[in-house]
Amino acid sequence: MIQSMTGFGKNIIQLPSKKITVELKSLNSKNLDLNARIPSSYREKEIELRNIIANSLERGKIDFSLFVEITGEVSNTKVNTAIVQGYIEQLRAVNVSNSSQNDDIELLKMAVRMPDALKVERDEIDETEYVEIKAALQEALKEINSFRSHEGAVLEKDFVARIENLLDLLKQVEAIDPERMDNVRERLNKAVADIKENVDQNRFEQELIFYLEKFDITEEKVRLANHLDYFLQTLSSDDSNGKKLGFISQEIGREINTIGSKANFAPMQQIVVQMKDELEKIKEQMLNVL
Repeated sequence: MIQSMTGFGKNIIQLPSKKITVELKSLNSKNLDLNARIPSSYREKEIELRNIIANSLERGKIDFSLFVEITGEVSNTKVNTAIVQGYIEQLRAVNVSNSSQNDDIELLKMAVRMPDALKVERDEIDETEYVEIKAALQEALKEINSFRSHEGAVLEKDFVARIENLLDLLKQVEAIDPERMDNVRERLNKAVADIKENVDQNRFEQELIFYLEKFDITEEKVRLANHLDYFLQTLSSDDSNGKKLGFISQEIGREINTIGSKANFAPMQQIVVQMKDELEKIKEQMLNVL
């Protein structure tokens, strides 16, 4: 069964003093394009987290976000007391002629907004917490893969319907092919008659056979039917993937184009246009298949 590259997964874990959210979003891409947003304290674990995601999702434009929200009283942001006091002294010196307790409060408000007034102390990674994060990531991956499978099922249904439409159109091509060949033969005869010269009947028959063989689409019809059948087989196989289906689509397009170029018959060319339209819709959807 095929999978879509579009998906979303999210998992939240509540620890005693933290709320940690793991979020994954994916869109279609030719290769794996992984963008990670994680707190600086977990940067040393980024490569490992990226590998876990890459092994599960394989391909697509992936946005991975790890949010850590402090819910307890513990905080790693501290007031840089020495620097704040230095700012206050400098500000008081500027306004030394008009100093009061209220002024000190205003100076404090100004000082804490100055550069480096607050400092963030780097926490060491808590291994127990990291184990919880990896478990949350696995749950988010399960959710996004389930999402991808559901979207894949919708795509598969659409592909089957369009391949069946192509098979129906191929049957129409086969049905009018004898009429097309009679039409080609009649036009050749008329062209020779219009020359109004003596024609070597033997030579004419040879030339007629040559041109009829040139316009013959028997091989193209057989190959197209085989490619359409192979597409459906691949679609339902365990190793189905977008790249393989894309290659089969190219072969389908090649046979349709050849039939169109050989048709030389308006009703058949109209059917070929419908075939191309169905195939184009398949190719558009194919861009989103994993």
